Amino acid sequence: MDMEMTMLKHLHHNSNVATRYCQKLVTICTGFLLSATIATAAADNESFLDDFSTFDMSRWFISDGWSNGDHQNCVWSESAVAHEEGRLSLYFYYDISENHQYTCGEIQSRAVFGHGTYEARFRTNEGSGLNAAFFTYIGPVHGKPHDEIDFEILTANPSVVTVNTFVDGEPMHGTAHPLPQPANEQFHIYSFKWEPDRMSWFINGDLFHSVENVQLPETEQKIYFSLWGTDTLSDWMGVFVHPDGPKRMDIDWVAFTALGEECQFPESVLCDR
Repeated sequence: MDMEMTMLKHLHHNSNVATRYCQKLVTICTGFLLSATIATAAADNESFLDDFSTFDMSRWFISDGWSNGDHQNCVWSESAVAHEEGRLSLYFYYDISENHQYTCGEIQSRAVFGHGTYEARFRTNEGSGLNAAFFTYIGPVHGKPHDEIDFEILTANPSVVTVNTFVDGEPMHGTAHPLPQPANEQFHIYSFKWEPDRMSWFINGDLFHSVENVQLPETEQKIYFSLWGTDTLSDWMGVFVHPDGPKRMDIDWVAFTALGEECQFPESVLCDR
């Protein structure tokens, strides 16, 4: 299938929309293969490794057509999610719409997951006022309490990763940690292990933060990746600076291993090293 037809299949847009998107982002559209594999629906709590050799629409849902509130200066759009074989990219770029000046990308799993090990390998551009995140979340929009577990790169300073949990809407157990190399210069493997009485976070297989025998999330959650910006949360994410071009977050692979199951693949933090 040629690139234009594959793009249409992925974006579910008409040809005029796809063409307009490529005209805006001609330098990054080149070489995109926005493929999608439709298979049986992914099962809750089932271990998996997704290397993005295809984009599995039975596993992932693309956020499209809304934002998460006034703090967000961009609208989620499927046009800000791009796949090429072996990699998924999320974008943030200037694109004026009715209520926003920017467009941004997010994917979320269709299934929910509980205790186990969550891992992803990714990198992201720098940019003040932006947030590149790998996290799990469930909340009132799903008819559940707000539980969450985070990895966030506040790209005003891509040399640091922040982690956090939310339990019934209350932030807990957060910290920041320096990365071995800045996230805009190097892919890193970000892992967390969620157990009933312990939470542990790892970078490239090295433990850097853990808590135990404390209040932790209890509700099964969806897996998310997102790249978004803000004009208002400058104390947290830095003063927003209009980017001189599209910003991107590149995701190499993501995996979930259910609690009690063994190492699935050599890069996993669960494997003997």
